[in-house]
Parts: sequence; C-alpha cells; structure tokens
Amino acid sequence: MSFHVFQFTVHVRHPKSLILVKTCQTLFDFLINQDPPVGDGAQNAERENWTSKREYLLSAIGYAVGLGNVWRFPYLAYKNGGGAFLIPYFVMLVVAGIPLFFLESAFGQFCSQGPINVWRAVPILQGVGVAMVLITTIVSIYYNVIIAYSLYYMFASFQSPLPWTGCLSWAGGNCSTTPKGAFSLIIYNRYKDKININKTERVNPIFSSKSAVVTIKYTALQRSSGLDETGPVVWHLALCLLLSSIIVAAALIRGIKSSGKVVYFTATFPYVLIVILLIRGVTLEGARDGIEFYIGSQSNLTKLTEAQVWKDAATQTFYSLSIGWGGVTTLASYNNFHNNMFKDAFLITLTNAGTSVFAGFAIFSILGHMAHVYEIPVGEVVKEGFGLAFIAYPDALSKLPISPLWSVLFFFMLLTVGLDSQFGGIEVITTCLIDAFPEVFKSKRALLTIATCSILYLLGLPCVTQAGIYWVTLIDQFVASWVLLIVALLEVIGISYIYGANRFVKDIEMMIGQKSFGFWLWWRMCWFFITPCLILVTMMRF
Repeated sequence: MSFHVFQFTVHVRHPKSLILVKTCQTLFDFLINQDPPVGDGAQNAERENWTSKREYLLSAIGYAVGLGNVWRFPYLAYKNGGGAFLIPYFVMLVVAGIPLFFLESAFGQFCSQGPINVWRAVPILQGVGVAMVLITTIVSIYYNVIIAYSLYYMFASFQSPLPWTGCLSWAGGNCSTTPKGAFSLIIYNRYKDKININKTERVNPIFSSKSAVVTIKYTALQRSSGLDETGPVVWHLALCLLLSSIIVAAALIRGIKSSGKVVYFTATFPYVLIVILLIRGVTLEGARDGIEFYIGSQSNLTKLTEAQVWKDAATQTFYSLSIGWGGVTTLASYNNFHNNMFKDAFLITLTNAGTSVFAGFAIFSILGHMAHVYEIPVGEVVKEGFGLAFIAYPDALSKLPISPLWSVLFFFMLLTVGLDSQFGGIEVITTCLIDAFPEVFKSKRALLTIATCSILYLLGLPCVTQAGIYWVTLIDQFVASWVLLIVALLEVIGISYIYGANRFVKDIEMMIGQKSFGFWLWWRMCWFFITPCLILVTMMRF
C-alpha cells in the first residue's frame, strides 16, 4: 500500500515526552520501511511515472482498442440483430465494463504495483494476479503471431494485381481460365494437387474463385491436415514473427518512457486509416446494403429476448476492454498518485466502444460492395475473426480500383492495433518481474525486455508451423473467453467483500478527493451486487 508522509516538528518539554516521541518515531519508521511512500503525494519516488497524461491515455486506449474491435464486434453485431445488439452491448458496458475498468485502474494506481503485487492487499487471492499474467503471456504469443500474419499480408500487398485476385483455372466458367498475377500462378502450380474442386461445379463467388482461401491455407499458412500433423516451420511467417518481436522490443526498450512516445503514432494512426477506408467504402455501390445489414433497418429487436445475445455482449465487453488481463492495472500503476482515474475510465471505455461501432461501418460498407459485385446477400460474405480479416475483407478490397493501396492500408491498420495491445501485454510481464525482483531487474529493463520478446518469439514458433493456425484458433477461442469472467469475478469479490468496498472507496478518495454519498452509491451497487451477479449469469450460459 502507499502512504502519504507528513513531516512535523515536536517541541519536547519533558524527558518522558522525549521517550514517547522516540517510540512513536521508531514505530513510524517501521511502517514507512514496510510500505514505501508515494513521495511528494503525486510522484512515486521508487517507481517511474508517465511523462504526461496524454501518454497514459493513448497507451490505455491503444491497449484496449485491438483486433476484437475490428473483426469481432462487427460480426457479433450482424449475428445478434444488427443495431439491436447495441442495446445489450452498452448495457453491459455501463453495469460491468466501466465499473470493472474503474476498479482495476484505481487498484493499480493506489498500490503502484503490477497485477501480482497488488494482491498483497488480499493475500488469499494472489493467485488471481498470477492467472492474469499467465493469460496475458499466452495471449501475447497469439497477438505476436497475428501481427506476423498482418506483416506478411501487408508485404504481399505491394504488388499489382494482389496475390489473391487471381481467378484460377479450376473456377470453370465463372471467370478467366488464366491465373492473374505471378504470385497466384505460383500458388496454383505448387498446390493444385491439394485442391479438390469439381471443375464443372459452380464455385461460390464469395471467395473469388477460392483464390483467397488458397492464399491463406496453402501459401501464407501452408496449413496441414490437422493438429496432429505439425509439419515444418513456415519460414516466411517465422521471419515476420521475428520482425514483429524486434519492433515490439525496440518500442519497449526503455519501458513506458519509450512506449509512451511510440503510441502517439500507433494509437492514433489506426483512426486515420479507418476514416480513409470508411470514406472509400461509403462511396461504393452496395455500401448502403452493407451498412443496413450491419446496424440499419434490418436490425432485429426480437433478438433481445435471446440469452445468447446478452452473453455475447458481456464477453465482447470484457474481451474488448481487456478486463482481467492485468494490463489495465499495470498501465495505471505508473500514474501520478492523485491522477483522476475516474474520468480516465470513462474516456477510455467510451472511446473503445465508439471505435468498435465506427470500425463496423468501414468493414460493412466494403463488404456490402462485395455482395453487390457478386450479386449475393451480404450475409454470405460476413465472416468472423480470421475469415473476416484474412479472407473476406482482403478479397473485397481486391475488387476496388488501386486495390494494393487499400490492402496495404487495411493490413497496416491491423498491424498498428495489434502492436498497441502487444505493448500492454509485454509491459505486464516485465512490470511483474521488476516488481518482484527490483534489485535484479530494475537497472536491466532493456535486457529484460529483449529477453521477454525473445522467449515469446520462441514460444510462438509452433504457431507458425503448418499446424500453427490450429494453435492460434485454440488460443483465440478458449484463452480469452470464460477464463476472463472467472478472473474478473474473483477480482471484484476480493476487493468488494474481502478487502472491503468501503475501505476501497476511501483509498480512491485519498487520490481524487472526497465525493458525495450519492456518487458512490452506484459504484458500491455495481461492485457489491450487479457486476458479480451479471458475471455469474454469463458464466452459466457457457
């Protein structure tokens, strides 16, 4: 815990008083040595702080805004009633997302420690902090691989025509019988024996005569037949994974002092790219159909009666805000002690939610154009996760004029949003190690960062083998799902019922000043009852 230190002078007029004063001073020194002070009340003398408030906000927004905003939220909105999905999503944001984000931020800022050391306040639940770090470590391996995929596709986009635009010879009468582009010809010649498609059967135009599917399965990933067939490491993905690790290590070489400067670009430029893609998308034929399908008049309010919709809204809120991962606590631990994390929590969570909705317009406007070109319903081109990011959307971009430009911009956007989230994940790991062994690692942060990124690179190599896509899918589906709900439930119970919500409120008031009883009534209701009950109900639906 952190304590404020107030110096005062005592004028001693009696010898016995001197003994009492010395005794009190000894006890006071003992408490100070047990719990290091915050310094002058604003800066932590024993721990570095953000250079400016902007760096913290950009880092936190960049950490929260990730791939889930781009490829997960739009699909869930379409799947769960379009615009109707916004109702349960924002309800979950208000009653669970914001309260838990506020709680984690305040907890980390007050203790000025990483996600493991903060649980010294509730020793019986120190395993919660360990679980957070383990989750973040596994997800960091996964994010590193996704960044590698994005790098590979971005590099492959620097050619015209795009590699996946070729209408290959097995497509029958749907298009030309000549593969377009040297890259597509190489794909066909190398992997034509693996592709079993009836030449006389009409090919579903959603996949552009299957060339996009072939690109990701047989060339980019060189996917094997199953998890049991590991195969060799795919060298071009391994090189992209190495480049990804080098970029992350370089950005974090000095901790928040260097990453705080990098996020000025990585946290803001994705919004520029989304705006560019949105402007281009809404000018295309069929864009209105895509937007209507996403969040317009085709919204299905009857979906609100289905429990699955509310479960999806809750899990997306936790996944998108990175609650239970330890990153929110870690980033907040570098704040000034009197920083108003309450306002920060609102700004970051609402920016994150707005980004999800905004990105959906850019995604669906171009998917609507793709449906118009192929003369099929929009629903047939909508895919989740990898299908959206590496098949459907790139294929749609390939139908635009100057398609390499739009493809490069799209994959560069995936790269930047992935890097921001990866920065937060690596910071969680290094912060916990420095907090646990300050005498060993504090002066060797650069070496620790390089070692951490190197280890994550080696752990990521199985994910860039021919069976790597199966491992990545397993992590995507299971690590960042119900496990986060369990961690979040234990977190809110530990702070509210064991540490004590009233005591926690006093800690927050020490940082941001006194607040009225009415102000805290809502947060007490959320932390004591509403949020835990909501998490329990959601967990029962899994």
